[in-house]
Amino acid sequence: MADTRGMSDFAESRSLFSEIDEIVEAVPMPSGRTPSYMRDHRKRLRERFLTGGATAVPDYELLELILFRAIPRQDVKPLAHDLINTFGDFNRVLSAPLHQLRQINGVGDAVALEIKIVEATAHRLARAKVMQRHVVSSWDALLDYCHTTMAHRDTEQFRILFLDTKNTVIGDEEQAKGTVDHVPVYPREVVKRALELNAAALILVHNHPSGDPTPSQADIEMTGKIDTAAKALGITVHDHLIIGKSCEVSFRAEGLFGENF
Repeated sequence: MADTRGMSDFAESRSLFSEIDEIVEAVPMPSGRTPSYMRDHRKRLRERFLTGGATAVPDYELLELILFRAIPRQDVKPLAHDLINTFGDFNRVLSAPLHQLRQINGVGDAVALEIKIVEATAHRLARAKVMQRHVVSSWDALLDYCHTTMAHRDTEQFRILFLDTKNTVIGDEEQAKGTVDHVPVYPREVVKRALELNAAALILVHNHPSGDPTPSQADIEMTGKIDTAAKALGITVHDHLIIGKSCEVSFRAEGLFGENF
């Protein structure tokens, strides 16, 4: 028997969007009804997304779909283009700080809220693929999570993934925030938190807002201090990842452990 669940879900989604449009149309507005060309554009875009998924729409149209919820009766295409042009791409729009978003004409509290809800959702989805998973079998998911949460930040962030004796991720915490080229990290605090979580190993992660993940001498020295403090208490530092805009550097893969500290 043919599986009709997908068709049923699509039909229900189309019906839901139609109901939303009808509700919006029924709300009295000083400017009158939404122009038919705008209603038709929204309907076509929603159906194209539901039929073909995210690959069926370019970044600015995906952003339009988000903006539809915040601005129900206005052409949001110009705003979507402004956001993409200002920040560079869809990911950078989502990760842009609130104060920068609000500098864009047309971005009010409702728009900023929708954008940040989508960003938080992306982070939660990526994190769920990492937590309570064996780090070796979920390495690609771990890298995706790090890039999703850190690659497009405009300041440095230092995170730690805490592992148990089976190398399962039991914790993920931001330890410090910094400036565009520096983040303060204190080895004693790192090791103290590892002991509190009963962690057996660590993976250190931080980003380079410049986009270039090449380790600095300060990065290497800081990693060495954390490694020394951790070893003294029987905790292993498995790796230190530096996240750039489109790639990452692994200290372990680059041979930056051991005698290099």
